[in-house]
Amino acid sequence: MRPSTIIFDLDGTLIDSEGDLRAAADWLLQQFGAAPLSRQEFRAMMGDGVAALVGRALVARKCRVESAADAVRGFLDYYEDHLTDTTRPYPGVHESLGNLCAQGLRLGLCTNKTMRITSAILERLGLATYFAGVVAGDSVPYRKPDPRVLSGMLATFGVSRESAVMVGDSEVDAATADATGVRFVLVTYGYHRGEVGKIPCIAALDEFTDLPSVLAEL
Repeated sequence: MRPSTIIFDLDGTLIDSEGDLRAAADWLLQQFGAAPLSRQEFRAMMGDGVAALVGRALVARKCRVESAADAVRGFLDYYEDHLTDTTRPYPGVHESLGNLCAQGLRLGLCTNKTMRITSAILERLGLATYFAGVVAGDSVPYRKPDPRVLSGMLATFGVSRESAVMVGDSEVDAATADATGVRFVLVTYGYHRGEVGKIPCIAALDEFTDLPSVLAEL
């Protein structure tokens, strides 16, 4: 079935946010006198939301904290002051999203980021107008890869899982799509943890600009 609705992940799919996120993690570790994370270490920690990211960073550096919630809050306070210092859309994202909208496709966004942070980034990078709906990490009481995140968005849009496609960069996104029964397109340049060739998908794209043609073939 030709898709009518495309649901996107954010980090590692539409935007390259690694630099600003890693800077926030390194700032937090510095407060405990700990060494910064290598890029490889940090990328392996991404994908499950800020609380998981902060927890993994603190464990990796054996930091003892009295309150995990305070550590997360400190990370977020720093990060919110530096959301788009280096974060940018990947090449071709604006062009391709505009192309899809012009074709009459409905676009949605599904991220484990908070809505406040997500909205700020989308506005600053000029991406907000493309999306008919956004589900963030604090929009509902569950997060990717829980299928209710995606199925709830499809219900809100009034579309079937057969008419939807999810586009993401990681094992978490693939698992979310699979659990929901939605076709999954992988972008290979993002923040996956394992071998990209082992992530199940109907198509794997090295460049975002290939997406409109791939969707047109479905």
